Amino acid sequence: MSRMPSNFSHPLLAVLAACGLSACAVGPDYRQPELATLPGSFKHEAGWQTVQPREEPAAADENAPWWQPFADPTLDALLRELAAASPGVAQAEARYRQAQAALRATRAGFSPTVGASAGARRSSSGAGSDASIANALTLDLSASWTPDLWGRLRREAEAGRAELQASAADLAALRLSLQATLAQNYIRLRIFDLQRELLAQTEQAYLRSLELTRNQYDAGFAARADVVQAETQLESVRAELLDLAGQRATVENAVAVLAGRPPSALDLGADGSLPQLPAVPPAMPASLLTRRPDLVVAERRVAAANARIGVAEAAWFPELTLSLSGGYQSGSLGRLLDAPSRVWALGPTLAATLFDGGARSAAVEQAVAAHEESAAAWREAVLAALQETEDALARLRALEALAAQQGKVVALAQENERLVTNRYRSGLVSFLEVAVAQNTTLSARRAALDVTRDRLEASVQLVASLGGGWAPALE
Repeated sequence: MSRMPSNFSHPLLAVLAACGLSACAVGPDYRQPELATLPGSFKHEAGWQTVQPREEPAAADENAPWWQPFADPTLDALLRELAAASPGVAQAEARYRQAQAALRATRAGFSPTVGASAGARRSSSGAGSDASIANALTLDLSASWTPDLWGRLRREAEAGRAELQASAADLAALRLSLQATLAQNYIRLRIFDLQRELLAQTEQAYLRSLELTRNQYDAGFAARADVVQAETQLESVRAELLDLAGQRATVENAVAVLAGRPPSALDLGADGSLPQLPAVPPAMPASLLTRRPDLVVAERRVAAANARIGVAEAAWFPELTLSLSGGYQSGSLGRLLDAPSRVWALGPTLAATLFDGGARSAAVEQAVAAHEESAAAWREAVLAALQETEDALARLRALEALAAQQGKVVALAQENERLVTNRYRSGLVSFLEVAVAQNTTLSARRAALDVTRDRLEASVQLVASLGGGWAPALE
């Protein structure tokens, strides 16, 4: 086999050494964006327990699902089913796998490309008696490698790795959003069950009132209008029961679809249960930057945009390609693998763009602007996250006070209904006053259930605002 000329080997070795020692990467190194106005505490956290950041690892019970404090087995089963069967989660998981494949494809650029070819050709030249026919058989093996002298591939890999991490956080953000939506719909469903139970109790109470009114009318102590009023009140409650059944069915269908089931495959019977109201999870504003997956998505997109600046700047530098090929060429198959048929080629190629009409400058400017946009989007997302958390804390505080006040309203309304009913039995008042008192009690009790629903939903929203206990994976 032919040997490499000595006068060619020294420059080639110098090129290879330069490639091996080259570790530079053009473009700015990434620095996480900062928010100068990040507060040290939440405005509406007064009265709630908070903790300071710590360095030791979390205890085992802190890694439990975020919905565990609600202590509802049915809710727990539905949320676990969502993670495994939701089409939305499956789509996000597929996007994550796409990001993994894209990163592997980018990293493949660091490796050389090897190819092989084989061919046969029959040709003629001349005409008539002077014509000659020749056969050409080839068998070649080639390899080429483009060393990453200026860090273009490293920056592309850096961007791909950031996009992969963003995709993982995006998956967590979608899963958390779907879980929070399912939990809130489940809470509404259970409140509907309690409201239906309340209306059923009220229906029985109104039946007794109607019977009392009829007795008073038969005895001459009440007018016919009182009987009609009692009947109207009873039928109104029955109409509300029918409307409530339709609303409950709609919410149950939503829960089924969120869990990845067809509506006909889920039947949540009324069991009188209600998730517990959990304590407010401790958190500091700075922890949102690592606990909320949507903020991690925004921050990783900033890192990817920063790396793409280096990719754009690398286009200004020449590209070196090292090529090596070898094989056999012969006019007959029998002599194809003989030593005289061996051929080889080795050499570098340096290519650069001398003029492109400003395309590279425009690409760099575009990359810088995209990075600035991503950084501004991250700051906007952080401010929105702080607002969501403050809103949830403020709403929980207001609802806690409202629940206590509404409890007093219910107690007073029930006492007033009892007194007015006794006065009606004694013939001191008309049934209109009884109806007003009964409707006041019903409205107060339904309002109390609404406050309970709002407190549970606000608790879910607060947990989601704090990231739902999610933590990004560390490489």
